[in-house]
Amino acid sequence: MQELTRVRCMHMQFGRDLWDVQLGRRDGVVSSASEALSNIPSPSDNFTTLEAKFASKGLDVKDLVILSGAHTIGVGHCNLFGSRLFSSTTAGVAPATDPTLNAAYATQLRAACGSPSNNVTAVPMDPGSPARFDSHYYVNLKLGRGLFRSDAALLADRRAADMIHALTKEGYFLQEFKNAVRKMGRVGVLTGGQGEIRRNCRAVNS
Repeated sequence: MQELTRVRCMHMQFGRDLWDVQLGRRDGVVSSASEALSNIPSPSDNFTTLEAKFASKGLDVKDLVILSGAHTIGVGHCNLFGSRLFSSTTAGVAPATDPTLNAAYATQLRAACGSPSNNVTAVPMDPGSPARFDSHYYVNLKLGRGLFRSDAALLADRRAADMIHALTKEGYFLQEFKNAVRKMGRVGVLTGGQGEIRRNCRAVNS
């Protein structure tokens, strides 16, 4: 088995080291959007579906909760969560809101999006700390400010919900996230003559 070397993963926009990346993994040479979508969770997934999808990759509930913390960075387009804001279409009746969503937050999102089909406007997944890789995502979850149904779903399971309080502590979250990312990096590893070890991780070898 090929020995793996490590490099420090530094994201300059975050201003600090985050985790070590293992090198030497064999990757495929063909990228498929449809294949990718069939292998990753959907923003609308409930907890049962999320747990099953992670289990199919050898990942457990702890991995699910910790890796969801990656939503501390990035944005989500309105059409991916709009059904949580505009579930009523009856004339003269105020739009029904997902009851698991903080009411004030829902009002802000509805004003930003305008309609559930808006696929242009995007909002931060971690309001209050959108550009910092930290544990604030879990603080928002506890306040009912998880953007997607799949975020709110973590509170629907007692095992997952019990983990969230500890993960609001930044040092604990960062350490656990490093461990979960390394574990995820061992999912579906190609062997033998399959795929290739890329010289640039973002592109196949020329």
